[in-house]
Amino acid sequence: MTPTRDLRTIFIVALALVAMTLKLATAYNTIGTNDAVFFYGFAKVLNEHGLEWTYAHSRYFNHPPLTAYFLRGIFVLTEQRWCQDLGIHFPFLLRLPGIIADFLVVLVLLGISKSHFKIPTWALALFALSPVSLMVSGFHGNTDPIMVLPMVCAVWMSLRSRPKLAGLFFALSCQIKIVPLLLLPAFVFFWLSQGKIREFLIPAAIATTILWLEPLLNFPVLFAKNVLAYGSYWGMWGITYCLRLTGMPEFSRVSFFDLGPGQTLVITVLKMIILIAALIIAWQRRHTRGLAFVETLAWTWLMFFILAPGACPQYMVWFAPFILLASPSLYTALTIASSIFLFAFYNIISGGLPWSVALAMDESSQHWIVWSLLPWSVLIAGAVALWLKRNHGKLDLPLLRLEKVRAENA
Repeated sequence: MTPTRDLRTIFIVALALVAMTLKLATAYNTIGTNDAVFFYGFAKVLNEHGLEWTYAHSRYFNHPPLTAYFLRGIFVLTEQRWCQDLGIHFPFLLRLPGIIADFLVVLVLLGISKSHFKIPTWALALFALSPVSLMVSGFHGNTDPIMVLPMVCAVWMSLRSRPKLAGLFFALSCQIKIVPLLLLPAFVFFWLSQGKIREFLIPAAIATTILWLEPLLNFPVLFAKNVLAYGSYWGMWGITYCLRLTGMPEFSRVSFFDLGPGQTLVITVLKMIILIAALIIAWQRRHTRGLAFVETLAWTWLMFFILAPGACPQYMVWFAPFILLASPSLYTALTIASSIFLFAFYNIISGGLPWSVALAMDESSQHWIVWSLLPWSVLIAGAVALWLKRNHGKLDLPLLRLEKVRAENA
């Protein structure tokens, strides 16, 4: 490692440590959003009644078993006297793994930048100190940042041609939330084209089966209904929000359950288009390697967020590392847009600074939703710009970096 690379690594790690410190301080001194309150309720019910009862009696609990075990564990921990004496509360422990995961993601990206293709220092610095990450991981109170880490590790193992570890990490990401399954076609076709599909799928299948064993053996229908059939709130993001703005009664209800026929039809069509798009993108780019494979994942995320029937504010951390790797300039634009949206969201539902508890349940405070159009519009514009650049025969800067690395390794 050259002295310049040493300084670059130290600089990025130092920024990541500063961000982690800020997140820890925020998490220790705040409660977070109503998600943190809901998770506390889920944890208490899980501890008293178990996983099957929780799936059966709470339509809102749509998380895989590993998340349930985690919630139950930190609930028991915060009931201990020594934990209470230290001022360690449930919302803090809920956010702690995500804060640590954010730091580890920065280290993984540094590893990718050193060994595969260079990520600009300014882009890595922005990622390490991302306001989006500060607000979601430090304040919000959900498991989304935890899910991102094994997804990024699966990409890293794929770049290193380690199919078994890639399969294991991919499976772990699906244990936090089910949405990484959207990326499964890209991984499957990638490893299929290399003749290593079994090495990827077997560890993934074994890990998933072990961690899903309880619901698969005892209450598979409940599990499928609550977790595998998960959707999102109508009218809070993108296309469904725009349909809401038309004022037509059949599109006006903001809800997760008991939607009208027109809303159900739109959601079903959008989901089908997303799945078909993910399959087409994965198949057409199945022979890609290196950064081009990461771009396949980035395109899948772009199509998902542009067409998604609903997206919660904390979802803005899902696509961040993939867009960063594929196009640092688009990542920068999305970070700015998402930061404005998230600040408006948290500030409105908190009643202004300083933030302590933020409740998004009040119908009168839903005017924050208009701010979601900002990152959604940037996603659309970014996808169009990348598509036009590609179709005009202009190589994106990341592809130029990839060709340079290939030439150096030849």
